[in-house]
Amino acid sequence: MSTQSELAVTYAALILNDDGLEATADALSAICKAAKVDVESFYFPLFAKFLAENSLESLFSNVSAGGGGGGGGAAPAAAAEEAPAKKEEKKVEEEEDDEEMGFGLFD
Repeated sequence: MSTQSELAVTYAALILNDDGLEATADALSAICKAAKVDVESFYFPLFAKFLAENSLESLFSNVSAGGGGGGGGAAPAAAAEEAPAKKEEKKVEEEEDDEEMGFGLFD
């Protein structure tokens, strides 16, 4: 039930934000009651307090800023792809050296 309650209060907060209204505990509760969703009463003041300290606009605008860890991981992956390429080049050179010396796999 808690996941459904959290989702209902989140949707209620989004509705209030779209209408330009403040997300108070009473407003969140009224929307959930109008939608006929049973929500534990402690969610309303919890979400209202969070939304009073953090605006949804700032949360939306910082969504891409939170992905810094993913972006940082891509660079080492690219470097890791380059490293095997260098190793393969060395292997190719070693194989050429063996052939030049007259050694072969089936000789």
